[in-house]
Amino acid sequence: MKIAEGFLLKSIAGANVVVPTGSNTVSFGNVITLNETGVFLFELLEKDTTEENLVASMLKEFDIDEATAKADVAEFVGKLKEAGLLV
Repeated sequence: MKIAEGFLLKSIAGANVVVPTGSNTVSFGNVITLNETGVFLFELLEKDTTEENLVASMLKEFDIDEATAKADVAEFVGKLKEAGLLV
């Protein structure tokens, strides 16, 4: 899975925001603001990856346990899928 074409991560006025480009600007009606962890995961998802890889990367980068990493990744991926940002 990875971030769909036409979505970029930008820092705007100190906030990390997912910005639609091209035809997505017409059909995408959401504003998605990401925290540090969301930015970390979004950047990993700019290349094709798996939930297992995201969890492993979270465990290496942040001081959290595996159960928390799995829950956080599942929630983040679910929200991106719901918003149509993953392919």
